[in-house]
Amino acid sequence: MSNKTISAGMSNNTDKIKIILGLKIRQLRLDKGYSLSDLANKSGLSISYLNEIEKGKKYPKSEKIMSIAEAFETDYDSLVSLKLSKQLEPIAELLNSNILRELPLEIFGVEPSDFIELMSEAPAKISAFISTIIEISRNYDMRVEQFYFSVLRSYQEMYDNYFEDLEEAAQQFRKLYDIVATTSPNEAFLSDILRNFYGYQIEEFSKETHPDLISIRSVYKPESSRLLINKDLSHEQKAFTLGRELGYQFLQIKKRPYISSVLDVSSFEEVLNNFKASYFAGAILINKEVLINRLTYFFASPKWDGNSLLSIMRLFNCTPEMFMHRLSNLMTSHFKINNLFFLRFNNQTDDNLFYLNKEMHLAKLHTPHGTALNEHYCRRWVALTILKDLENLQKETGESAHILCKAQVSEYIDTGNKYLVISIAKPSPPKNGLNSSITVGFAIDDNLRQMANFLGDPDLLHRQVNETCERCGAIDCAERMKPPLVLEKRAKMENIKQAIQNLV
Repeated sequence: MSNKTISAGMSNNTDKIKIILGLKIRQLRLDKGYSLSDLANKSGLSISYLNEIEKGKKYPKSEKIMSIAEAFETDYDSLVSLKLSKQLEPIAELLNSNILRELPLEIFGVEPSDFIELMSEAPAKISAFISTIIEISRNYDMRVEQFYFSVLRSYQEMYDNYFEDLEEAAQQFRKLYDIVATTSPNEAFLSDILRNFYGYQIEEFSKETHPDLISIRSVYKPESSRLLINKDLSHEQKAFTLGRELGYQFLQIKKRPYISSVLDVSSFEEVLNNFKASYFAGAILINKEVLINRLTYFFASPKWDGNSLLSIMRLFNCTPEMFMHRLSNLMTSHFKINNLFFLRFNNQTDDNLFYLNKEMHLAKLHTPHGTALNEHYCRRWVALTILKDLENLQKETGESAHILCKAQVSEYIDTGNKYLVISIAKPSPPKNGLNSSITVGFAIDDNLRQMANFLGDPDLLHRQVNETCERCGAIDCAERMKPPLVLEKRAKMENIKQAIQNLV
């Protein structure tokens, strides 16, 4: 995994000046109807040199800029000015933004020079596209950190959410500290390593000691090597927090966020490094060889058994979310099942609203996904029904610490696509009354049928589902929250089109 960002290619104002000059010269040339050969003849400069200038790779000396200005019948000052035309203003905004400076093009196999060349090839089209993206992000109040997390998800999807270098680092760590294969290290063990080998001071805080921090899981103060952990976290959450700190140290990561809940992200590098440390934590707490072995037996069973999957999870000192993340890592790398999605929904007790706050899609954009803004997700999804089941169980017993695991085969009404969807619901401390469901869904294809024997279990729940109520034409749906407003609008438009076609 690369730590590089576009800052390597656009690290200072000189780079920006080159790009702006190149864009201006290309735009002037196109406006004049000149070819590169025409401009070369008029300016006395070579075609290859002009091409390098237009791509932002070269910045000519003053006398050569003067020759280009004379060829365009314009003045020197206008050409070297950093001010761009209205047509190119969005590109200037992009060049000045944090997003472009931090955009990790290299990890997607794109060099900064390639991106600059793309801008120089069709600046007006790129400008219009950038302007549109900026407008959309403003309309939907998209923050920079949301953009960074979207880029991270794309990166995970590109590599099937499995990273061999981090797996190897985790195995080296386990070997260095003599962690046997079947052991999942606990918080005491991890705390000792942080204290004894990395000089950490570790303290727990509560609402009495730090009332303003009660919704945060942990805070790290680098100047004093002081790690504060929320006392209300579960043992598994504390182990993950400590494992992530060890990830930062063992992987020698310097640029990182210092609080568990990312309130203010200064760069994509922080987001990426937080992911690396979190992945490392999951890999040291859940040894992949043990989990692969257990999952092989689990999927070979002819009967679906949610409690059996929870028993596997309890072999490890991990949260359900960490377990399901690890499941997604290994399904792609070792079981060759990469047509899957990962979702996390939050739901407050006595509230009928569900918030999708984490998602990842491998192979393609699967349904469900988080694009239906202000619409009501289908209440037949097991990811939602299990949250209400958990809430009812909590009320019946008066206890909040229950964990449920359920599965269903979901067939989408409009497309016929089928998924095996497995969901685990659990409370989400330190927030009172908040429950979360962690869901992994697998497209049902020949690969999955060969691996998951329990797909033929007659007791496995099958349900017809859809995306949202607003997009669903199902008749007499008991779970419907809203009328099919989107479908009704589409039908109205089709009627208008048909009426126009019928006009004589």
